[in-house]
Amino acid sequence: MRALVVVAPNDFAVRDVERPRPRRYEVLCRVRATAICGTDPHIIRGEYPGFWPKEWPLTPGHEWCGEIVELGDGAAQLGWEVGTRVAGTSHAPCGYCARCIEGRYNICENFGIEDLHAQYGHNAPGAYAEYVVHSVRSVFAVPDVLSDEEAAMLDPAAIALHTVLRGGQRPGDAVVVVGPGVMGLLVGECARALGAGRVLVVGRGARLRKARELGHEIVDFTRGDPVAAVRAATGGSGADVAIECSGAPEAVGQSVEMVRKGGRVAVVGIPLADAQLPMPRTVLDEVDVVGVRALAGEMPRAIALAASGRIRLSELITHRFALESFADAYATFTERRDGALKVIVQPRLEVAA
Repeated sequence: MRALVVVAPNDFAVRDVERPRPRRYEVLCRVRATAICGTDPHIIRGEYPGFWPKEWPLTPGHEWCGEIVELGDGAAQLGWEVGTRVAGTSHAPCGYCARCIEGRYNICENFGIEDLHAQYGHNAPGAYAEYVVHSVRSVFAVPDVLSDEEAAMLDPAAIALHTVLRGGQRPGDAVVVVGPGVMGLLVGECARALGAGRVLVVGRGARLRKARELGHEIVDFTRGDPVAAVRAATGGSGADVAIECSGAPEAVGQSVEMVRKGGRVAVVGIPLADAQLPMPRTVLDEVDVVGVRALAGEMPRAIALAASGRIRLSELITHRFALESFADAYATFTERRDGALKVIVQPRLEVAA
C-alpha cells in the first residue's frame, strides 16, 4: 500500500510499504479521509523526541474515517462487520491499570508499552495511508448523515467535548476560548452545544473572523490587552470558564486572569516551553486549572452531537489533497495558505482541490 513515512525530523515521503494485518481484537480499515491535526507538524518536526514517536520511522495521522475490510480474531464476536464505516481515535489503552479502570484511559499508566498501549499516529502506525489497523477499542461506527470528511473530524470534536467537560462548564456560563484554530473553534461549538450562555473567542486574523462567522463574540488581542477586554465584556468580574487552545505559554497565565473568582481554566494547547501562572491569584481566588489530554469516552456523544447538527464540522474544512500530494497539504496547513483550517487528505483523491 501507499503510506506517508517519516524517517527523521522533517524528512518524509509517500512510499510503498507492506499492508498491515489485524491481530486479535483489531480491524483493518481502508482509509477514506484523514484530517491534518495541529499535533502532526510537531511530531513530523521531531519536537517530542523519544515520546512522539519513540523511534523513527513513523506513519502519522490519527483523525480519520474509513471502512472495515478485514477482521482480526475476536472482532466479529464483539459485533464488528466488514463494510462498517468507522471513525478512529488515537488511544488503544491497556484497560487494566488504575487509570483505565476509573475511565481515564487517555492517561493510561502503561502508555507506549508494546502490546499494552498504542497511540496511533504518535507511537504506532497511523492513517496517512491507504489502510490502517486499529484496535476495536479505538474505532466507532459512523452514521450515514455524516460525510467521510466530517467523520474524519470526530476525533478532534470528541477532544473538544472532553475539554469543555474538563473545564466544568455549567449551563449559562460565560466561556472564553483562547486560540481560534480548529480545536478552539470546535471547543466553542461544544461549549455552545452544552449550554454556554456566551462564548468569547480570543485571537486574531482570519481565524478570529471565522469565529465571528460561527456566531461567537470575539476579542482581537492585537488591538489591546485581551485580559482587560474579556473582563470588560463580562462586567469586570471575568468569565466563568477559560479554555486555552493556542499552546502559547503566555496564554496560560492570561487565561487565569480572564476568569472570575472561583473560575475554572482548562488547558488543551501544549506549550513547547513551560508556562508561568499568577500563583497568588490562582490560590487566593481559588481558580481551578486543569490539563486536558485527548478524550476519555466522549466519542459516542460527539458523534451524536455532530449527527444532530449541534456541532458543525463541515464549516471548518477548507482544503482537500490526495495522499500523494501530502507535502502540499502539509505546507498549506502549516503556512495557513488561503485561510487554511482543516485540511483533508484522501488516498483516492486524484486532484488537489
